[in-house]
Amino acid sequence: MAQVDSFSGIVIFVTAARSRSFTDAAEQLGLTKSAVGKAIAKLEERLGAQLFHRTTRSISLTADGEAYFAACASALDEISTAETALGPELHRPVGRLRIDMPAAFGRRILVPILLDIARKHPDLQLTMTFSDHLIDPIEEGVDLVVRFGELQSSSGLVARRLTRQRMVIAASPEYLEQRGTPGQLEDVDRHSCIVGYRRGQPLSWRVRIGGEAKRFSPPGTHQISDGDSIVEAALAGLGLCQMPMSLLRPHLETGALRSVLDDISNELIDVHAVWPKVAHLRPKVRHVVDTLVELGEQGRLA
Repeated sequence: MAQVDSFSGIVIFVTAARSRSFTDAAEQLGLTKSAVGKAIAKLEERLGAQLFHRTTRSISLTADGEAYFAACASALDEISTAETALGPELHRPVGRLRIDMPAAFGRRILVPILLDIARKHPDLQLTMTFSDHLIDPIEEGVDLVVRFGELQSSSGLVARRLTRQRMVIAASPEYLEQRGTPGQLEDVDRHSCIVGYRRGQPLSWRVRIGGEAKRFSPPGTHQISDGDSIVEAALAGLGLCQMPMSLLRPHLETGALRSVLDDISNELIDVHAVWPKVAHLRPKVRHVVDTLVELGEQGRLA
C-alpha cells in the first residue's frame, strides 16, 4: 500500500509542478486542494526534502523539486508511452497535448488547425500557450514547440521543418504617400520602422544582398513584442515593418498594406516543430506533427 500511495503522490506532484498551482492540479485530478497539499507534504516528508516554495498566491519548484520533477516527469511519460503502445490507441491521438507556438502565427494559422484536429479526435485535449521566445520544452513540460528561424542545437531535442515563409517589408499606402517609398536598403534609415522586441533588444530584419543573407538593423522607432500588434501598427500608418508573409498576406491582398524592397526582402525563414527526444514518439505528437507537415507541403501554413 505504501508503494501505491507513493506513486499517487508522484502523479500529484508532477501535475502540480506542471500547472504551478495546487488549485489547478486539484481540478485536473478531481481532488480537493487540501488533498493535493497533504499529498505533497507527505511526499516531502518521505523524501526528506522541500519540493515547492509556497506563497499565498503561487508555488514554484525548489532546486530539489526541479531535479525530482525532471526524473518523475520522464518516468511517467515513459509509462504512458508503454501503456499506449499496448492498447488500441497505438495510432490514435489521445491524452493532453501541450503545445507552445509564436503568438501571432499561432493564433492566425495554427489554432484553427489544432481545433479541427481536436474536433476530429475527442479524446485529445489541448493545452495551447503562446510565446515568441524559444523555450526548453523539457524544462517547461511542453510536448511540442513551433518556432521560426534557426534552432540552437540540442542533443535532447528533435526538430522537423514544417514550412518556409518569405519575410516581407510592408507599410500602409498612407504612410508611403507621406514619407515616400524606399527604393534601396539605405533609404530605410530615413523612415520610421516598427520592429520586434525580445529580451530587452530590438530585432533586426532579414535581407538578401548579392545573393547573401544578411541581418539589417532598421531604426527602431516603435518596438513591439507581439506580431499582431506590429501589423496593426503598420496598418495604422506608423511605419515600415517586416513580418512573415502569412501575417501580411490578407492585408496585401486588400491593399491595406503594400510591400516594398521586394528585391532584397525575399529571405525565406524556416518554421520548425520541436519536441523532446523520446524512445517512442507518442501518437498525439506524431499525429499533430504529421498533419502540420502535410499542410505545410500543401502551402497552407505559408
